[in-house]
Amino acid sequence: MLMPQDSLGMAMPFIDPFGRAITYLRVSVTDRCDLRCVYCMAEDMHFLPKRDLLSLEELDRLCSAFVRRGVRKLRITGGEPLVRRDILSLFKSLSRHLDAGHLDELTLTTNGTQLARHAEALAACGVRRINVSLDTLDPAKFRTITRWGDLDRVLDGLAAARAAGLAIKINTVALKGVNDQEIPDLIAWAHGLGMELTLIEVMPLGEIEPGRIDQFLPLSLVRSQLKQRYTLEDLDDRTGGPARYVRLRETGGRLGFITPMTHNFCESCNRVRVTCTGTLYMCLGQDDAADLRGPLRASECDALLEQAIAEAITRKPKGHDFVIDRRQARPAVGRHMSVTGG
Repeated sequence: MLMPQDSLGMAMPFIDPFGRAITYLRVSVTDRCDLRCVYCMAEDMHFLPKRDLLSLEELDRLCSAFVRRGVRKLRITGGEPLVRRDILSLFKSLSRHLDAGHLDELTLTTNGTQLARHAEALAACGVRRINVSLDTLDPAKFRTITRWGDLDRVLDGLAAARAAGLAIKINTVALKGVNDQEIPDLIAWAHGLGMELTLIEVMPLGEIEPGRIDQFLPLSLVRSQLKQRYTLEDLDDRTGGPARYVRLRETGGRLGFITPMTHNFCESCNRVRVTCTGTLYMCLGQDDAADLRGPLRASECDALLEQAIAEAITRKPKGHDFVIDRRQARPAVGRHMSVTGG
């Protein structure tokens, strides 16, 4: 089957039923993590057997198929991506698409625990900016949120990333009664070091011990509280993801809001996610999925793989249906965030 091509001979991008071109791919390379954040994982997680995971070579083939069909931004996620053995070889291989001009950005989301070891190598592979998940600057609170994490290790990783020239965006999940009073301090700290910060509403993904309703803090309330301290200037900036941005006049820094609960951001969604087992999710908040591991392993040619992707994109929904409600105790989606990838 011949792929549709544009006037320049390039393969045409995947287009969903609502006319949105798929230009952003998030790929999980592992479901494992060296932390157990309370909003992301259960304490007693059961991880996939290694045989079920795509090999690094298969991950390269899969990502490259998407790049051929118009993906311009590629984010490597987990779990914690940097705990996967030899993961830097995947970054090095994928960097060829940056060199060829077929990819605008190769990046990753990380918890920062492994950055001190890998920051320089990531920069050498063409990574220019990273997202680091960090919800508090209080060491005891950090250990509680992550169940056993060491905050100093993350701070050392951030220092190494800055020294390597990586731009850093801190991702902070807003948790009612946990870090809500700390948000201004996090903003001042991040902006003071030249880093951006994005606040994220907790999402109803996976069965966890604390109830979602007990964790949920609407960012509309946070924004209202911040306006009492800062001057928030709305920005039209878009980075390919769901965040909406403001600039704080007093700090000069940029602050993002990701609001899957209080403001559905799906109208411009250009993203799909692939798990470490090769399952393609067209929407983070829906269960419909497509198996890409089968066609990937069925042939050394990528025709079957691209056909499977194209068919799946025709089922991409208009948006998610996240709800956090005391009358609805179960999560909207049963899989944990670590399975789908951040």
